[in-house]
Amino acid sequence: MKQQTRFYVSRKNPLTWIAAALSLASIVLQILALCLGEGAVISTVNIWFQKVLPMAVSLGFALQLVLEGETRFYRTSKPIFWACVYFGQAALDLHLHGGYALFGYMRYVVMCWVLYLLLYLIYRLTITGKIPVSYPLLFTLLVPLAILIYDLAVAGCTIAVWYRLVKISNIAMAGSAVVAVLAMRPFTDGAYHPTWGDRKDGRLIRTLSPMNIVAGYIMPTRNDACNSIQTTFEISKVERYIRQKRAEGMESFGLTHVLLAAYVRCIAKYPGVNRFFSGQRVYQRDDDVQFTMTIKKDMRTDGEETTIKLHLKPTDTTKEVYEKLNALIDEVKNTPLDSTFDHVAALLASMPRLLLKFVVWFLKTLDYFGMLPAFLTDLSPFHGTVIFTSMGSLGIPPIVHHLYNFGNLPVFVAFGRKYRKVELDLQGKPVTRRYVDFVMNTDERIVDGFYYATVMKYFEKLLREPEQLDLPPEEVIRDIP
Repeated sequence: MKQQTRFYVSRKNPLTWIAAALSLASIVLQILALCLGEGAVISTVNIWFQKVLPMAVSLGFALQLVLEGETRFYRTSKPIFWACVYFGQAALDLHLHGGYALFGYMRYVVMCWVLYLLLYLIYRLTITGKIPVSYPLLFTLLVPLAILIYDLAVAGCTIAVWYRLVKISNIAMAGSAVVAVLAMRPFTDGAYHPTWGDRKDGRLIRTLSPMNIVAGYIMPTRNDACNSIQTTFEISKVERYIRQKRAEGMESFGLTHVLLAAYVRCIAKYPGVNRFFSGQRVYQRDDDVQFTMTIKKDMRTDGEETTIKLHLKPTDTTKEVYEKLNALIDEVKNTPLDSTFDHVAALLASMPRLLLKFVVWFLKTLDYFGMLPAFLTDLSPFHGTVIFTSMGSLGIPPIVHHLYNFGNLPVFVAFGRKYRKVELDLQGKPVTRRYVDFVMNTDERIVDGFYYATVMKYFEKLLREPEQLDLPPEEVIRDIP
């Protein structure tokens, strides 16, 4: 899968610091202009558009360059967008209040807006990889910079000091963008780097068919798109495999470890089941397999419950799944019920009903736009790859569980108690076999039924040959871009 070009800026590059210094210098010059007389002539409305906005843009751009140049520089174009808004509003203000004769005609103001929009589009196309080189963006930015410098040279000393400072500030702002483009370098590691439209917890799938895109609006909630797959697995070989592992020292090794390891291996071959649907879009988690499970600290009807979230990789073997899961369960069971999620749940539960309803709506809205803080999605049991529940320990069949409309969990897996069946073999002789019932509720918006069916067949094959889970997969398939 060919990756699009992504650009970054490094703190090791002197040009990055020069660009940040120019942005900060722009702020200082704007403040000096206010102190030297501009404050007496500028209106209250223009304070926001011609002072607060450019200073906020310059500060944000400087911080982005220095703090997030290698991780988020290629993910947002907001500083350039708001800089274009600032310059566009300045052109309109000159038209409304006099100034250059050129801006006395509204058509030239509109032309100015069109040019700023073109600049923004070229910037966005460059940082998102649609334009694989930075030269077009550099030449585009040099045009307004040259105009600003020419404008200052023509005005000379005939204008007030504060007005001259504003013009120099604008030159510093445009110059910062030019130097930042000179500092841009393409990633050469071959890895995927998140960009425009991606979320913190997944990358946007951009090659879905039109039908799949429309389906997200026809079926807006997860329960609308819920399908249930119910089947039965013969586990005689799995039980021998479990006894073998216990003999090797994995004392608490059980069916849950095998099923989870098999599911992880399915993701290595069929990465579509590691997608999720959020905000009417489909995203891919790539190498992060998030397994969620509710456990009881005591096997009593009034026993305390808590949730765990385990992060696995498609390359994990049975041994790695066993060690990671058991370590997490032991940590929870051997400590008081004071996990971060429990604290958050307790805080929410203490709120009045109307306030709690508003808070949940607000969290859903943030999640819709991918703006939910990362620490909340990390601890939330409603955000993940799959949630497992074992009815076997309760001695009952698997439950057909609904999917949660909150969060982005696309799959809910339940399996029941083991049981025996006497059957006839190929020679007509009675044999006793062991089975377990298995239910998987799925969100059909991430992949279609044929894909899920293929995954289930491969899952069953793995349970017939569980020994292959001891080795890493020969290949990890990458999902479509």
